[in-house]
Amino acid sequence: MKTTKSYLSKTVEDLKPSGIRRFFDLAASMEGVISLGVGEPDFVTSWSVREAAILSLEEGYTSYTANAGLLELRQEISSYMNRSFNVSYSPNTEIIVTVGASQAIDIALRAIVNPGDEVIVIEPSFVSYVPIVNLAGGTAVTVQTKKENDFKILPSELEQVITKKTKAIMLCSPNNPTGAMLNREELIGIASIAEKHDLLVLSDEIYAELVYDEEYVSFAELKGMRERTILISGFSKGFAMTGWRLGFVCAPEEISQAMLKIHQYTMMCAPTMAQFAALEALRNGREDVNEMRKSYRRRRNYFVQSLNDLGLDCHQPGGAFYAFPSIRRTGLSSEQFAEKLLLKERLAVVPGNVFGESGEGHIRCSYASSMEQLQESINRLKKFLENV
Repeated sequence: MKTTKSYLSKTVEDLKPSGIRRFFDLAASMEGVISLGVGEPDFVTSWSVREAAILSLEEGYTSYTANAGLLELRQEISSYMNRSFNVSYSPNTEIIVTVGASQAIDIALRAIVNPGDEVIVIEPSFVSYVPIVNLAGGTAVTVQTKKENDFKILPSELEQVITKKTKAIMLCSPNNPTGAMLNREELIGIASIAEKHDLLVLSDEIYAELVYDEEYVSFAELKGMRERTILISGFSKGFAMTGWRLGFVCAPEEISQAMLKIHQYTMMCAPTMAQFAALEALRNGREDVNEMRKSYRRRRNYFVQSLNDLGLDCHQPGGAFYAFPSIRRTGLSSEQFAEKLLLKERLAVVPGNVFGESGEGHIRCSYASSMEQLQESINRLKKFLENV
C-alpha cells in the first residue's frame, strides 16, 4: 500500500500554510497577549442585523435559497452598488451571493483560468491570492510595489510582467496588508494597461466602506472597465460581519453565469439566515457603518503617528484598518521581529513577508482594536524597541 501522503494532490501538497495563522495560534496559547494580528473588526454586528437573522429563523426560513442568493438581497445589492459606487448590475443575471468574499475570488478564478494562464498578483497581497490562483490551475505572477510609492502599483511596473499568457490582474484597493488606496487617476492608469493588453481585472473591493481621506472609486465605474471587471465585495469588513461568511460578486452576465455553475456544484447557496441579516444591513445599517468608519479613522491617526514617533517609518494608509510600518532600523527580519515581540512583550503582529517578498522588513498591525489596547500596544512596542 502507498503511503497516505502519496495520495495527496501535488498542488495542495505544495501549498504553504498561512503565515498569519501560525502567529495567531501561538498568541492564542499565551496569556496577556494583545493581538493586532487578525484582520477583523472589533465591533459586534449591529443589533438590528442580528435581530433580522433571529427573526428569519423564528419565521421558519431554514431552507435553501436560490443558488445565486435571495432575489430580494440581490436586488438590494444592485441598488447599493448603484447609489454608493455608481456601478450597475442586474440582480437577475450579474450578482451572486457567496460564502464570504474569499469564495467569490475562488469561483471567479476557476471560471476564467485555463491551465497555463497567468494572473498578476500585486504584492504585498492578501495571503490567499497566490494559493487560490494555483488551485485554479493558473500561474500567479507577482509584481512588487515599493515603500517609496506608498505601496501603490505603477502602470510601468505592471507592464514589465505582462506576457502573452497573462489573463487577469488581481487588484485590491484599499489594500490588505498596506492600507494603500488608489485614487481615480491611479486606477485609470491600470485600466489603460488592462485595455491595451485585453486583460480582465479581479477587483477586490471588500474594504470599500472603510476609506478615510478621499472618495472611493470602484474600478468597474471607470470608462470601458465594467465589461473587464469581476467585482468582489461583501459584508465582513464594512458591516462587521466576519463570522456570518457572506460576500458577493458582480460581473458581466457571461462571466457571472459561469461562476454560478461552479457555485451550484460546490456550495449550493450561502447560509439563509446570513442573507436575511445582510438584507437588513443594506437597508438600515448605514449609520452604524459611518460610526465605525469615524472610529477607525481616529484610531488610524493616533496609531500611525505613534509608530512614526517611535521611529518605525509608516505611510498613512488611505483605507482598510491596517498599518504597515518598516522595522528595518532594528536589523531584524520581519519574522524575527514579530516572534521576539510576541515572546517578550506579549504583543502579536504579523510579519510582512507572509504577504510577499516586498513585505519583508515590515509588520502588519491591525488598528481594529480599542483605543486603550492601541495605547498599550504602543507602550509595549516602545519598551521592546528600547531593548532590541
